[in-house]
Amino acid sequence: MRILFLILLVTTSSVFGQIRQDRLNGLLIGQGVGFAGTIYGLSKAWYKKPLKNFHTFNDNQEWLQIDKAGHAYTAYQIARIGMAAYQWAGMNNKQAAVSGATSGITFMLPIEVLDGFSPEYGFSLGDIAANVTGPALLVAQQLSWGEVRFTPKWSVHSTKLARERPELLGRSWNESWLKDYNGQTYWLSVNPASFQKLDDRQIRWPKLMNIAVGYGIDNMISADYEKSVAMGRRPVRQFFISPDLDLTRIPTHSNLLRSLLFIANCFKIPAPAVEFRVSKVPPKFKIKVHPVYF
Repeated sequence: MRILFLILLVTTSSVFGQIRQDRLNGLLIGQGVGFAGTIYGLSKAWYKKPLKNFHTFNDNQEWLQIDKAGHAYTAYQIARIGMAAYQWAGMNNKQAAVSGATSGITFMLPIEVLDGFSPEYGFSLGDIAANVTGPALLVAQQLSWGEVRFTPKWSVHSTKLARERPELLGRSWNESWLKDYNGQTYWLSVNPASFQKLDDRQIRWPKLMNIAVGYGIDNMISADYEKSVAMGRRPVRQFFISPDLDLTRIPTHSNLLRSLLFIANCFKIPAPAVEFRVSKVPPKFKIKVHPVYF
């Protein structure tokens, strides 16, 4: 599918009109090299056992679904970076968004195929759906508004749970930031100012200020909820609300600073947050206030 997309992209470049062929060629080559290197690195770091026969696996109930948020977030960020690259190559916002979304989806697909051959995992239709959801959010916003108003973001902190099961949650920070879902929070950061109509009588919402809602989990020392309970833990779902900044709306004439802000905007800034903790066994609801939450 990726090959067909590239052929279509090149053969229709004259229709787009503004495309810089030299930049497009360099972009496609760079994508190919980066794609191959990333897949190779993941295959060495993530898959500890030899790959076997292809099989499917329904993991939709695992990790209280936070891994699906991770898939959607990752695919979205790949699509977002791809969109910026295609804009650099001469495409307009909508064309670049569709092309970037295609990159995000096709980049994630081989990872799912590797999972299908792994004895520890399996090909997951739930993961595929999440991989499509992230890029679809980018395309929908560009087609509707010509800009991004809802931004998926991510934050991470270390937890003590990795010490209990280092083989699963990571033996060091180099592993646990990726494997320990208990320390990860996925956010949807909304820019209210982008929805305001120009009216001198209104109190204008600051254009840099966002409101973010987040989702996380705690006390999951197994992918399976019941197993975590059997091991003495009370798993909880965490919901957050917190102020945030849209760093891409900071005005600057520096291309370097603009690029750094673009990259940094995939992370949620540390800020005060209100947390709503919900556990099922026993049923319990709790509110916590964090002066600063990562």
